[in-house]
Amino acid sequence: MNTNLQGLLPAVVELSRQAGREILAVYNSDFEVQQKADHSPLTLADLRAHTLIVAGLRTLTPEIPVLSEEASDMDFATRSTWRCHWLVDPLDGTREFVSRNGEFTVNIALIEDHVPVLGVVHVPTTDVTFSGTAAGGAFRQEGGGSPLPIRTCRPAAQPLRVVSSRSHGSDTPDRYSQVLGPYTVVKVGSSLKFCILAEGAADLYPRFGPTSEWDTAAGQAVLEAAGGFVSDLSGRPLRYNTRAEILNPHFIAYADDARNWCELLGR
Repeated sequence: MNTNLQGLLPAVVELSRQAGREILAVYNSDFEVQQKADHSPLTLADLRAHTLIVAGLRTLTPEIPVLSEEASDMDFATRSTWRCHWLVDPLDGTREFVSRNGEFTVNIALIEDHVPVLGVVHVPTTDVTFSGTAAGGAFRQEGGGSPLPIRTCRPAAQPLRVVSSRSHGSDTPDRYSQVLGPYTVVKVGSSLKFCILAEGAADLYPRFGPTSEWDTAAGQAVLEAAGGFVSDLSGRPLRYNTRAEILNPHFIAYADDARNWCELLGR
């Protein structure tokens, strides 16, 4: 499918910013928190952002199906026929939203042949947007300003800067400290973990806990567009819509491939 990725990107960025404003309207109110069947939190902000994004994408590309976290009951028999689809997390980091630490994002990714080829990660509280396409590079944009190119840090910094989840315990593999050598830990929520690698502010993000495909696709697209990598523990690039289960395998995101991180940490 010959999708005009660069032509789509500005519209998707604007859609993510609109969703961000919907989220902030709830964030700045006395909102209620519900629980989904898997005990993860759900708020009105998730639902309002979902409705806006899905409607916007269907208007923008009516021929491309949309899979969103808040409407994920699509059976695999149907999904498996998709060569191209949008993958959306309307509010990634709902726990960060509920705790009001600001580290939550809007994630929108376009998947083609199981590969995230376009990604937009928007941070509502700062109005900063990270975006990237497979051939067009990665960018950081503040508000409605001009997008500025970003690249990963190569070679990796010394000491190594290792990203860890703020709300899901430590992903930092302390038992591998002898392999990694000296490192510092950078704690951050949501898909911002991919973005700080993409802009050169961190080097390694090992994830040995559960994530779903909508948690990672947009961030992976941005990171790979900036020159980085996201691989499972066997060294294979993380791929999407390949099986009925929507959960990702454990993975490692990294900025510099001079060392074989998957071999070092996947043992």
